[in-house]
Amino acid sequence: MPKKPGKPSASSKPSTSSTSSKKNIAIGAGVALAALLLGAASYSATRPDEPSSVTAKEEPAADVSADPQAGVYPELAKLARRDAKDPLAQGRADAPVVLIEYADFKCGYCGKFARDTEPDLVKKYVKDGTLRIEWRNFPIFGADSESAARGAWAAGKQGRFWQFHAAAYAEGSKEKGFGGDRLKELAKEAGVKDIGRFSDDAGSAAAKAAVKKDQEEAYGLGATSTPSFLVNGRPISGAQPDEVFDQAIEQAASAAASGDGGKK
Repeated sequence: MPKKPGKPSASSKPSTSSTSSKKNIAIGAGVALAALLLGAASYSATRPDEPSSVTAKEEPAADVSADPQAGVYPELAKLARRDAKDPLAQGRADAPVVLIEYADFKCGYCGKFARDTEPDLVKKYVKDGTLRIEWRNFPIFGADSESAARGAWAAGKQGRFWQFHAAAYAEGSKEKGFGGDRLKELAKEAGVKDIGRFSDDAGSAAAKAAVKKDQEEAYGLGATSTPSFLVNGRPISGAQPDEVFDQAIEQAASAAASGDGGKK
């Protein structure tokens, strides 16, 4: 039986003022319990290399992988935003399958997924219109995580989110930190044209609000670790093998084609 997922520290919890926004997610008690798989099956490798003032409890490496045959929850599928103008998403807004990723730029396994798995998913499923990938900033490892999330959002304001994403997740990148000067370096590497605007956007109230919205959505699901995913309402935790995502996506696409919405 998996351990009960740990709670984030007081400094990383959403404030009490966010309670109403979390209720708006409208997931029932049963679905919320199932969604705790996002936290209970976490990998110890999600922790950063250095200590953080914000502590999200890590579990030992999970013996149980996310099963593509596990339950699909329509309430969770509704979290897909399908905004055609969302710069933190790629793929058709009307794609039959939406993969939502909750991730942190300080997370080693998030980087593994970004480098080893996601490019293949884009080639196989995004390019043919089957899959849409929607990013959610879920910073849980302190100030650097927050800075990177806001920087990524700011890069998106100039249409360079995915290029910033690739630069931030490159081998050895997170070890250099995500301070102000480092964010500018990454922005330049990502091809962001107006660095002054980028810095202003990254430090803006709008950036903070956007990151907080994503973070609260993840906490509202019971997620305590990164990366965590939803594939048409099916929870998957951790940087699982490629075949886990392939199977989940193909099953969701088949279910969408048959008109059952992914429900068994």
